[in-house]
Amino acid sequence: MIKEFFKRIGIPENTEIKYTPEFLSYINTQCVLNIAYENIDILEGKDISLEFKDIYKKIVLEGKGGYCFELNGLLTHILREMGFNVTERFARYLRGENEIPMRRHRVTVVNLNGEKYMCDIGVGEVAPREALKIEEGLIQKQKDETYKFEKNEKHGWVLYDLYKGNWREYIAFNDDEQYDIDFIQPSFFCEKHSSSPFNKAPMLAIKTENGRKTIDGDIYKEFTGTDLTHIEENITPDRFKELLKTEFKLNR
Repeated sequence: MIKEFFKRIGIPENTEIKYTPEFLSYINTQCVLNIAYENIDILEGKDISLEFKDIYKKIVLEGKGGYCFELNGLLTHILREMGFNVTERFARYLRGENEIPMRRHRVTVVNLNGEKYMCDIGVGEVAPREALKIEEGLIQKQKDETYKFEKNEKHGWVLYDLYKGNWREYIAFNDDEQYDIDFIQPSFFCEKHSSSPFNKAPMLAIKTENGRKTIDGDIYKEFTGTDLTHIEENITPDRFKELLKTEFKLNR
């Protein structure tokens, strides 16, 4: 199982597991470079199973992607298989919101020698590609992105990213441990509800060494850092299928 996962994320099957923040960051980075965030099954009306065996089959064996409930579910269970002390959290996605949103994001928390780190491979926008230490006020830089955690009474741990010189709220979660069953209801909402943004149009993203690639509806974009370097509008169905294989590493 672990060897197949390593192959899926582009690292040698005999890679030595190390219980360090650096190894966590390595795994997180390889995931976002090789596993696409995507909502194709939702658009096709397929029910999303959050059973680990089904997530593993879809993403690792079949070479597809998924969204946060699937991607971070996979990461959580695989890290446990590796021997890490892993729990999960329910998060609110705060970036771009004017009101307090419902909790509909799943994140992975790893305890290493009494210190906790957040891993997240389930966001299609600008997002951490490495593990982040959950420590109040600690400035953490990743390439051209900068993050920090603060804590408040309303939301618990609030993760900020530095954007155009200002700190903006990104996601928030408290210290309550969550379980697989807790994510079924919000995932169903995201799949089926009329107000969900996930069942309207294609949403795909994958990170590159220096940026990311996205499809939003019928628009394909490439970014270097935060700079838009390439755009194709009104992509055809044939071009969409081509991009899935050539740019998003998807077997679809």
